[in-house]
Amino acid sequence: MASYKPVVVQSFPKLGEKITQDTLYWKNYKTPVQIKEFGAVNKIDFSPIPPHNYAVTASSRIHIYGRYSQEPIKTFSRFKDAAYCATYRDDGKLLVAGSEEGVVRLFDISGRAALRQFDGHTKAVHVVDFLSDKYRIFSGADDYTSKLWDIPSATEIVSYSEHTDYVRCGCTSKLNTDLFVTGSYDHTVKVFDVRTEKSVMTVEHGQPVESVLLFPSGGLLVSAGGRYVKVWDILKGGQLLVSLKNHHKTVTCLCLSSSGQRLLSGSLDRHVKVYSTTSYKVVHSFDYAASILSLALAPEDETIVVGMTNGVLNVRHRKHEESKERFPKKKRPGYRTFVKGRNYMPKQEDFFVSKPVRSHLKKYDKLLKSFQVSKALDVVLEARNRTPEITVAVMQELNRRGTLKNALAGRDETQLSILLAFLIRYVVEPRFAPMLIKAAEMIIDIYLPVVGQSAVIDKQFLRLQEIIEKEIDYQEELLEVLGMMDALFATMTRKKATSLEENKTNGILRVLEQATSN
Repeated sequence: MASYKPVVVQSFPKLGEKITQDTLYWKNYKTPVQIKEFGAVNKIDFSPIPPHNYAVTASSRIHIYGRYSQEPIKTFSRFKDAAYCATYRDDGKLLVAGSEEGVVRLFDISGRAALRQFDGHTKAVHVVDFLSDKYRIFSGADDYTSKLWDIPSATEIVSYSEHTDYVRCGCTSKLNTDLFVTGSYDHTVKVFDVRTEKSVMTVEHGQPVESVLLFPSGGLLVSAGGRYVKVWDILKGGQLLVSLKNHHKTVTCLCLSSSGQRLLSGSLDRHVKVYSTTSYKVVHSFDYAASILSLALAPEDETIVVGMTNGVLNVRHRKHEESKERFPKKKRPGYRTFVKGRNYMPKQEDFFVSKPVRSHLKKYDKLLKSFQVSKALDVVLEARNRTPEITVAVMQELNRRGTLKNALAGRDETQLSILLAFLIRYVVEPRFAPMLIKAAEMIIDIYLPVVGQSAVIDKQFLRLQEIIEKEIDYQEELLEVLGMMDALFATMTRKKATSLEENKTNGILRVLEQATSN
């Protein structure tokens, strides 16, 4: 009797992920560390000086974390209500934050109490930042105003009230000490020069603006709001350069890499997109567990920190190349050791002892070997979500043997429901369609007399019919499109000269040749 041959599972080609330099760079982060905060994280800001601690604003507190600490090393909690937008000064010694009660507070990093308190806004202050001269602060609030404050005297310098809705984001220029930008829910982004009484530039974003960003050169401005990220050229009077729509929910935060060559955007769709600032194409994407409100990159991209609506802080650290070389590799046997004696030719007096290779059969193969076809099909249907290829391969083997109908027959309501669920999921997949359609036809022939006895089975049969009808309509539409494309390609092809036209042209050439010779 011939030995049993295991079922051959057909392998299908898989579309591999395109590996680029960006893929390797952004994937080179360790497993994220999760830190639970007291509320939604609305702002993350890294200190510009070593060791680059970062300030996290959540609920009514500001926590300062060390680069690798999982517990805050310092806390500012002198807020009656929610705190917003804690931001470091360029020297890393001062921290400014807005609040729900409309007060702007200035903190010394080495102390705990507020150094200065700026009163003037009548509603919540959602955005604050230092101007690059380090002695002035700008703020934007829900009272539609933007104000400039003097740190030494704790007085208001100037107030702008050009926006017609909440001012929720802003940034300052690192090159010009008098320039700052505000974004509002009135769909506009305004550029202010503190030496003038009005804004010097206004651009229309089109949606409520959630975040703005200035490039280090000061020539490009990025705004985010709705599903759009837009890049504007300030030097050309606010000309729109590119509009990006890669998120499917509101974009809430923006960030630049240390080199300025990559732009990052976070959204409520739980994704962080990485764009190239030369082509503005998405070069990488991060997935998170909840909607994203804030995002920050450490200097030299050493750490990426993301704050989410569920109060979780997600921290990823870059892997260091030095750590790989810290521990010397164990010396392993060389290639020669493994191939030694492989090409040895036995001599005439040698005795050759062969060790039989033991083959281990899968569970479904053992059942097929003992002709338990129905049980073999049940076994592969249990793992239907993970390995549909094996299930279809067993069906093909049963069909080849002529026992597929026997395996499908005699099933109770639960077994038939599992079988129909598998068909509903995979019957329209091109890889499995030929075999599964044949199985579906057999099931209909077998169980047609008992249709109507189970509401669950009847519902699955109707669902299967609906899926197949949709697929037929889809295929018909594709055939129509294919016919249109064939017609278009036919009109675009070059017309070949007919034999009659060739004779006419040859005749004219002969007449011309005779005329020239005469």
